[in-house]
Amino acid sequence: MKAEELRNKLTEKGLKVTPQRMVILDAIYALNHPTAENISDVIRRNHPNISTATVYKVLDAFVSCGLIQRVQTERDHMRYDALMENHHHLYCPETDRIEDYNDEELNELLAGYFKKKNIPNFKIEDLKLQIIGKFDT
Repeated sequence: MKAEELRNKLTEKGLKVTPQRMVILDAIYALNHPTAENISDVIRRNHPNISTATVYKVLDAFVSCGLIQRVQTERDHMRYDALMENHHHLYCPETDRIEDYNDEELNELLAGYFKKKNIPNFKIEDLKLQIIGKFDT
């Protein structure tokens, strides 16, 4: 992603543009559902002064302001996703691989199903599925 696009994403969320935030956000977009450790490993190649603690603090700030979201795997690995539009995940526990899955028909089916169920004392704000299986190699 271009530097100007990264700057715009940060400023749109009211975040100060810093070199650390720019590098970490760029890594999130470059990697597929990375862990904090994945991000640290990638950015340390060119930015050895950015600590793992800084990566975690920046990720928390990004999640808090709605710039990215957390995705937890069955292995209890916390991963990060920059795609904020409504989508689901295909997850392979053997490889710990996650891929985005967009399906408007599935979204409508789920919304309609839960609207009919009318769960007492609970308001659904969002629906996300993690579909577990194996990717063909």
